[in-house]
Amino acid sequence: MTQSIVVQVGQCGNQIGCRFWDLALREHASANKSGTFDEPLSSFFRNVDARYSEPLDIPVGRGREKICNLKARAVLVDMEEGVVSEILKGPLGDVFDHRQLITDVSGSGNNWAVGHMMYGSMYREQISEAIRRTAEMCDCLQCFFTMHSMGGGTGSGVGTFILNLLEDEYPEVYRFTTAVYPSVEDDVITSPYNSVLAMHQLTEHADCVLPIENQSLVDIFNMVNQAASKTSKISSTSKVKGGSTVTSDMGGIKGQEKPFDKMNNIVANLLLNLTSYTTWSPASAPSTTWLTSASRSGS
Repeated sequence: MTQSIVVQVGQCGNQIGCRFWDLALREHASANKSGTFDEPLSSFFRNVDARYSEPLDIPVGRGREKICNLKARAVLVDMEEGVVSEILKGPLGDVFDHRQLITDVSGSGNNWAVGHMMYGSMYREQISEAIRRTAEMCDCLQCFFTMHSMGGGTGSGVGTFILNLLEDEYPEVYRFTTAVYPSVEDDVITSPYNSVLAMHQLTEHADCVLPIENQSLVDIFNMVNQAASKTSKISSTSKVKGGSTVTSDMGGIKGQEKPFDKMNNIVANLLLNLTSYTTWSPASAPSTTWLTSASRSGS
């Protein structure tokens, strides 16, 4: 079985990532009622024995081992610690290995150059070590998923720096990027420049780009709300899976839900359907099917 590593960068990337992990756990729980650690779950999670100071990995074996303590195959990076701290205080806090978190306090000031040139170089060794540690815990590393915005300084700058780093250190591993583009009415004056500079890096170093545009998310969100007002069976009218975090729930974040949280849920649903959702059912095709069809086609 192959494994994938998710690299969440910046406020946007970490918020979407948190929703993704929450939804992945819910989907697997709905398909695997026995609570065993099977191959589909091992694609994105480790099962560890946390009784030791250095947690020991529990192998999948024949898929009969009980789930002990799940750890996401993820690296969280943000030059402001607010969002990551909020995630750690929430219901999903224990899912993340604290050694895989890299944060600062001052932020990138919505400036691609600050994120890419200054923070990228400053944290290169820490980022490289965190990714290496995560990769060494994989039996067969298939791909990296990076999640970040294109308009912010950390997302666009540090996000594309990490993409370059992955190409240098893991040239044979697929690199998939979920890039959230700013809307036309974005109030951050530097976001168009950040997007252009980051886009050049994506075209050079990503195998596949999944572009998400903020205004499109707003339109989809409004359509879901309109469907919800007409019928309680949202999944049949808006093509959103019933009971998913697109329409409800806190998605692993404590406190009052923010307006953009449900927009993050939409992206998380998209990513889950592209990656792990089809593997939860034993009758489904292997998770490598969609990667084969992509065949390094690029963006």
